[in-house]
Amino acid sequence: MRNLTQVEATERGRLLDVTGYDIRLDLSSAGQAAANRTFRSVTEVRFRCAEPGAGTFIEVAADSVRTATLNGEPVDLSGWSAEAGLTLTGLAAENVLVVDADFLYSSSGQGLHRSVDPVDGETYLYSQFETADAQRVFACFDQPDLKSVYTWHATVPAHWRVISNMPVRAEEPAGEDTKTVHFVESMRMSTYITALCAGPYHEVRHTHDGIDMGYFCRASMTPYLDADDLHLITRQGFDFFQERFGVRYPLPKYDQVWVPDFNAGAMENFGCVTHAEAHYLFRSQVTDFEYEQRANTILHELAHMWFGDLVTMRWWNDLWLNESFAEWASHWANTNATRFTDAWTTFLSVRKNWGYRQDQLSSTHPVYCEMPDLEAVEVNFDGITYAKGASVLKQLVAYVGEEPFVEGLRSYFGKHAWGNATFDDLLTELEAASGRELRKFAAEWLETAQVNTLRPEVEIGPDGSYQSVVVRQEAPSEHPTLRTHRIGVGLYDLTDGRLVRRDRIEVDVTGERTALPQLAGVAAADVLLLNDDDLTYAKLRLDERSMATVVQHIAGFESSLARGLCWAAAWDMVRDAELAARDYVALALAGLPAETDINLVTATLRQVTATLVSYADPAWAPTGWAGLARTARDAVATAEPGSGLQLAWARTYASAARSDDELAVLRGWLDGGEVPAGLTIDTELRWTVLRALVAGGAATREEIDAELASDRTSSGEREAALAHALVPTAENKAEVWATLTGDEPLPNWRHRALLQGFQHPAQIELTAPYAERFFAEAGRVWASRDSEPAQEFVILAYPAYQISEEIIQATDVWLAESGHPAPLRRLVAEGRDGVLRALKARARDAAAATV
Repeated sequence: MRNLTQVEATERGRLLDVTGYDIRLDLSSAGQAAANRTFRSVTEVRFRCAEPGAGTFIEVAADSVRTATLNGEPVDLSGWSAEAGLTLTGLAAENVLVVDADFLYSSSGQGLHRSVDPVDGETYLYSQFETADAQRVFACFDQPDLKSVYTWHATVPAHWRVISNMPVRAEEPAGEDTKTVHFVESMRMSTYITALCAGPYHEVRHTHDGIDMGYFCRASMTPYLDADDLHLITRQGFDFFQERFGVRYPLPKYDQVWVPDFNAGAMENFGCVTHAEAHYLFRSQVTDFEYEQRANTILHELAHMWFGDLVTMRWWNDLWLNESFAEWASHWANTNATRFTDAWTTFLSVRKNWGYRQDQLSSTHPVYCEMPDLEAVEVNFDGITYAKGASVLKQLVAYVGEEPFVEGLRSYFGKHAWGNATFDDLLTELEAASGRELRKFAAEWLETAQVNTLRPEVEIGPDGSYQSVVVRQEAPSEHPTLRTHRIGVGLYDLTDGRLVRRDRIEVDVTGERTALPQLAGVAAADVLLLNDDDLTYAKLRLDERSMATVVQHIAGFESSLARGLCWAAAWDMVRDAELAARDYVALALAGLPAETDINLVTATLRQVTATLVSYADPAWAPTGWAGLARTARDAVATAEPGSGLQLAWARTYASAARSDDELAVLRGWLDGGEVPAGLTIDTELRWTVLRALVAGGAATREEIDAELASDRTSSGEREAALAHALVPTAENKAEVWATLTGDEPLPNWRHRALLQGFQHPAQIELTAPYAERFFAEAGRVWASRDSEPAQEFVILAYPAYQISEEIIQATDVWLAESGHPAPLRRLVAEGRDGVLRALKARARDAAAATV
C-alpha cells in the first residue's frame, strides 16, 4: 500500500472533486476459501479536475489489475503496483475512470476480511478501511477530504445477506446459486467509513423514531445476540444525541454488525457499524463491567455518526479530535441516558488511566500533532489520541460550561455537515457560543505533551483549622509546561465510618503554586481531595492526613468517583516509585473486598496484578501473589452468590494461583467437585481456569483438546490456541515462536492468541532466551506483516517480563541501529520505558523491606 503523505493529499485534494463511485464486487465464490484467494472488483470513478491536463494517482492495492481506462482510453499499467497505485495523466475537466482488478481476501482484519465459522463451515466477510484500507477493495482516492457518493453492487451466494452504508435497492438472480445485491446511492462520505459485510448473517430489525435499525451476527452466535439490550442502549443514545446535537441522524437506517476476528473494539462505518464479536457478544456470565464497556462502545460509534462521519476531519492531524470527541460523548451519554450513571468513574479508572500511562512514555506527543504520512497515523491510535484528548474536552466543557459547549457543537454541525473541518473550525464556534477566548487554552492543552501532578501542601493550626492550603503543580523537566486546571476541591469528614463531603469549591490552578485562601480558618477535613469530580487531566497526590484516612476508610466515600480518584492516586504513586508495591497491594487487599463498584474492583484488581508482575521486588512478589489469591478466594466465598463481584474475584483467583494448593482449588472448580456456592463454571470461566492450570503446569495438552472438542467454535479455537501457547515446556515455546516468526502470516485471531500465550509472568525463565531473538527478528517480522499484526507482534513479543538492566542495554543497542522504521522504533522504545519504570519501582519496593 502507498504510504500517502500529507503533502500529496493536500495537493490531490486541491486538484480533484470526486463526484461518484460505482463499485461492483464478485464475491460469489467467497465460500470456497481454499481455492479462491481473490475477488473481482470493478470500480467506476467520476471526478473533476481543477487543472485540465494535470496528472495525479489513485490507490489500487490489488493483487493484479486486469484493465483500466480513463475517459475511454487505456491507462498504462506498467508503473502500477499495490504500493504505488495507478498513475493518471492528461486529466480532463470531467473524468471517468474504470478499474477492473482482482483483490486479495484478508485474514489480518484489514481490507475485506474473510472468516470461516468452525461451527457450520459458513463464510463471513466484513470490511475494515480505517486508516486507508478501502484501496484493498476498490480503486479510490483514499484520503478523508475527498468525500463522494458510493453505489455498491455485490454478487454473492443466494442465501447470503449483504449490508452496506445504505439500504438495499434491489436484488436479482445472478446464476443458479448466486444473486446480485444493489444498494441505494449513498450520502457524501469519506472512503474510510464506507463498508460492506456479506454472509449468512442472522438479522434482527427494529424501528425507532423513524429510523430502521438492524442487529446482525453470525448464525452460530444467534443465541448470544442480546438484541433487546443492544437496541435499548442504541435508542437511548439516539434520543440523547439527536436532542443534544440538534441534528437528526442523517441516514435512513442504522445497522450494527458483530463480526469475528476484529482487531479493535468497533468501527464507525456510516450507517453500518462493525463491532468485535469476541468482546461484546457474551456466551457466558459477565459482570456489569462488561455490559458498561459494551454500552460505551455502542455510544462511541453512534457519536461518530455526527462527529467524524457527517463532519469529518480534513486530514489525520485531527484524528485525536475524531476519537476524543466520541470518547467524551459516549461517557457523557452513558451517564445521562442509560443505567450506567457512574460512567465517569469508569472513564477515570479505565480509559483515563490508559491516557496517563501513554503520556508518560518516551513516545509521548501533544494531543494535536502533525501527521506527515499514513505510517505515522497507524501507531497514533493510542491513549493520548483517545483518553487524554477526551479528558481535555471534559476540561473544556467545565471551562466554558456544558450549554455553551453544546450550542457551539450545534453551530459546528450546521456549518460543516457533509464536509470536512478542523479543530480550529470547532474552536471558532465554541468561542462564539461561550464568549471565551480559547486559543490559549487549546495551545496549552493540545500542543504540549506529558501530564502534570497536583500536590496539596497543607498547614493545620493548633485549633484544627487550615492555616494555609496550597496546590503545587509539577511537570517533568523534559516537558515543563504548567497548565491551567479547573478543579474541584472536596472536603470530606469521617462520620460513623462514612466519608461525607462537607463542602466543595471550584478553583483555577495556575502556575507552580496556587493558594486557596478561602480555606484559611476552615476546620480541617479528614480528606482534602483535589480534582474532586475529576474535571481535569492530572495525577493527584494526597496530603499526609488525608492519605492516612484513605488507607483506613477508602470504602467510606459514598461517591464511586471519589473512591476512584483515591485508587488512581495510589496507583500513580506505585508507578512513580513513590509508594512501595507491597504497601499498595496491602491497601488494595484491605480495601477492595468492601468496594461495591464493579468497575473499580475490576480495574484495580488488574492494577494489583500488574504491580505484582512488574513493580514488586521479585523476592517479595510470591508473598504478594499468595495474599492476592487468599483474599480473592475469601471474596469469592463471601460475595453474593452468582453476582458480578463474585465472578470478578473468581477470575482474579485464577490469575493469582501459583502454589500447588491454589492450583488444586482451580482443579476442583474445573472438575465440578468443590465449586463455591453460586459460582457458575460456564464456558468462558472454564477456559480461564484451564489456562491458569496449563500455565502452572497442572493441565495437559490433552485436556486442552478435550475442552476444545466441547466448544468447537471460533471462541473455542482462539482459547485453545492461547492455552496451547501457555504449555510450559521449552519445546512448546520454540514451536510457538517459530510459528509466530515464520514466513507464512497467520490469521489475526491465531496470531493474537499465540502472542498472548507465549509470555506469561509465571514463565519468565522459560521465555528468557527469546529476548535476544526478538531483537534479531523484529524488523523482519514487521516488514512482512500487515500493520495490525506487525504492531501486535512488537508490543506482545517484546521481552516486557525480563525486567533487568540487560534488557535495557539490549534495547539500546537495537535502537542505535540504523534503518528501523520510525513506528517500529517507537513501539520498541515504549517497551523499554516499561522495563525502566519497573526497575525503579522494584528498587523502591526492595527498599521498603529494610525500613
